[in-house]
Amino acid sequence: MLDTELLSRIQFAVNISFHILFPTITIAMCWFLVFFKLRFDQTGDAVWMRAYRFWVKIFALTFALGVVSGVTMSFQFGTNWPGFMEKVGNIAGPLLGYEVLTAFFLEATFLGVMLFGIKRVPAKVHTLATIIVALGTTLSAFWILSLNSWMHTPTGFEMRDGVAFPLDWWAIIFNPSFPYRFTHVLLASGLTASFLMAGISALRILNGDDKRAPKLTLKVSLTAAMMLAPLQIFVGDLHGLNTLQHQPAKIAAMEGVWHTEQGAPLLLFALPNTATQSNDFEIAIPKLASLILTHQLDGEIKGLTDFEHHPPVTPIFFSFRIMVATGMLMIIVAWLARYKLYKQERHQQPMPTWLLKVLVMMSFSGWVATLAGWYVTEIGRQPYLVSGVLTVKEAVTDIAATNVGISLLLYIVVYAVLLIAYLSTLLVMAMRAVEIEEINEQEHQPRGQSKYAKHRLATDVTTEEQANV
Repeated sequence: MLDTELLSRIQFAVNISFHILFPTITIAMCWFLVFFKLRFDQTGDAVWMRAYRFWVKIFALTFALGVVSGVTMSFQFGTNWPGFMEKVGNIAGPLLGYEVLTAFFLEATFLGVMLFGIKRVPAKVHTLATIIVALGTTLSAFWILSLNSWMHTPTGFEMRDGVAFPLDWWAIIFNPSFPYRFTHVLLASGLTASFLMAGISALRILNGDDKRAPKLTLKVSLTAAMMLAPLQIFVGDLHGLNTLQHQPAKIAAMEGVWHTEQGAPLLLFALPNTATQSNDFEIAIPKLASLILTHQLDGEIKGLTDFEHHPPVTPIFFSFRIMVATGMLMIIVAWLARYKLYKQERHQQPMPTWLLKVLVMMSFSGWVATLAGWYVTEIGRQPYLVSGVLTVKEAVTDIAATNVGISLLLYIVVYAVLLIAYLSTLLVMAMRAVEIEEINEQEHQPRGQSKYAKHRLATDVTTEEQANV
């Protein structure tokens, strides 16, 4: 028997899972483009413009898919979750409106200049357009994550006749979990973009691309990943402590703590057993969970049985471990690859082929960690849509389950086709970039000319390069 609530939840999960893949790349990638453009303006070295031209095309493709999937996701607030806007629309509506007015319009206005004005406007104007688009992507994340965080830790409102009314917009926007969630997502985006850039650069090198551009982007991306990965662990710990304070049931599910414990162990592996309210086949480090979460060996962690409502344990438990394991692998690979790259530059030692292949395989590791972390966050809020205010059952539509099932099937088919097309396009772009000749003298900024003239010369590539770079 089909269930409207279950199908609606699956449909929204499919939509958000597909959508989040693309902003996770574009938020940080645009800042990489800013860096490439500024370095070109400063040095006049055309290799920076080569890097910019290649990655701006990937940014544009990724941005387009993010916009399309984001629009369809917003429709579901009305089609699948009418109770959400009815009860908290006074808060959710303005926050979504601010995102469109301040962020999306900013991106849309200057994106055209960034993509098509490189030979039509002065260098400073084009650089400014790139910076503004980067600010727009970050500002968009700011508003969306403010709303999402408010749904986890709602503050600054009051209920009147079952409807939420805002009292303090500052408290709503900067709710207790927002600073941690926002920073955590920005760092995740940085890591996702870094490993994608490193993976595609490594793929080009493996296929015989001996030009400077892929070597340069490999160095930049690995340096960024090497710095961001440890920082993400630190922010993740702060985020965990904030979650322990405001959503202790989620923490109990993440750690597999069924009964309140002092000195709770850190479970490296286990099979949560809902029927017996225990874990099977535990592999644990004694007291470490309490030490991490309470900073005391005998710190107390409340168990799931102490809560009237708690989220499903198994998906949160395993998603959390997938996220952490992927993050640790990122640290190892980033530091090892950056060290090998340093050895290559200093001692003329070639980057090991096996390590380049590892980087290729890690190209979309950021997606794995992001999705796993997102599942922990969103499933951990169950059974609420807005913690303590609105449950999923209260918000779901009453339309026929068959209608939801048909639309869900269509979403899955369309998204699968789009994802395959996206990945195939990235591969084609990388392979065609291998065939392009090394930078010629005309692409460098000649001395003694105006900055605008230098900019035009350096960006004046052949038609073939425009299609393939």
